[in-house]
Amino acid sequence: MTTIRIPNMECGGCAKGVAATLAQAAPGALPQFDLERREVRLEAPDLPAVLAALRADGWQAEAAA
Repeated sequence: MTTIRIPNMECGGCAKGVAATLAQAAPGALPQFDLERREVRLEAPDLPAVLAALRADGWQAEAAA
């Protein structure tokens, strides 16, 4: 399971936007959102591609350590 921090994901509407990007970048992944921590967890076989897709859509995505 990979955790991605998205500092500019602030609300449920943001989470829907992130989910739409993830649906295209990582089809079949089941993201788990933690809005309080501004994180999303998912199985991402190609993390660099997922991060690139999120950033291209304006999300400040970074892999959590």
